[in-house]
Amino acid sequence: MAKVTIDGVEVEVADGTTILNAARQIGGDLVPPAMCYYTSLKDSGGKCRVCLVKVTQGSAKDPRPMPKLVASCRTPVMDGMVVQNITSPEVLEARKGVVEFLLLNHPLDCPICDQAGECDLQNLAYEHGAAKTRYEEDRRTFEKIDIGDKIKLHMTRCILCYRCTYVADQLTDGRVHGIMNRGDKSEISTYIEKAVDNDFSGNMIDVCPVGALTDKTFRFKSRVWFTNPQDAHRDCPKCSGKVVLWMKGDDVLRVSARKDQYGEVKEYICNECRYDHKNVADWTVEGPRHIDRHSVIAQNHYERTDLLAMKKEIERQIEFEKGKTLPEPNPSLTA
Repeated sequence: MAKVTIDGVEVEVADGTTILNAARQIGGDLVPPAMCYYTSLKDSGGKCRVCLVKVTQGSAKDPRPMPKLVASCRTPVMDGMVVQNITSPEVLEARKGVVEFLLLNHPLDCPICDQAGECDLQNLAYEHGAAKTRYEEDRRTFEKIDIGDKIKLHMTRCILCYRCTYVADQLTDGRVHGIMNRGDKSEISTYIEKAVDNDFSGNMIDVCPVGALTDKTFRFKSRVWFTNPQDAHRDCPKCSGKVVLWMKGDDVLRVSARKDQYGEVKEYICNECRYDHKNVADWTVEGPRHIDRHSVIAQNHYERTDLLAMKKEIERQIEFEKGKTLPEPNPSLTA
């Protein structure tokens, strides 16, 4: 076990844990943002650089600081390590610069993008973005293409996080798309005369942090904050069958996998559940989906309150104020 201090809060984690996951065990505002790292996808991370942090003390044995900012998603903790995230002006300035780079070629599509309201880049730009861009060159543009019968690719919006390629590599039986070309010419595309067509290809949409990959069956149907997300499940032989139904009245507009408080899918779902069962009668509805209170989707969204879980979370916060070692946070109450 290793003890690491992040923004003045000490936590003990298993050896080999990254700084990012150590911060997630603490929770709250001191967790670095991440646009490319995905817990369930092996070798993800290290692409977007928005999770940069400052290591002011390498370890108890070697207290020298690291000379440069490091990517928290790829850097393992050491016993006695001291890390600064939101308490370091240098980190905040670097993060602002990274966001500016991510937005260089990103179009102002938020008013018409299906990802609006649940977009990681939108949230990041709001917190760290500049009001105006300094970029004066022509932005790169791409034509919208279909990379499958259910998936639309807006390459202009892509930030090259590689998540969709990792999904195809690790979750499907044959990857037919990837990153073509190099440098500022890089783009996601399918191989010649190929289309993405397998039972789990729809998960590429769920892991995309921006609006580059969208569900063609949901395009322009509704804004997500006008829908009513419900947890539901069915007996499916291909996957867990645990989903979120995005409903408007009695109509199911979209079916997606369930995500945790960091926007990561824990149990991937098959295309049959995602596309072929848009009838409420096909599902056992469990109840309203818990939505982060900071999300625009939470507007006019009501759900039952688990008083016992709330009591445990209050006790956890009291221990946090006392500086004790924290138990694991309850994901439903860390909003």
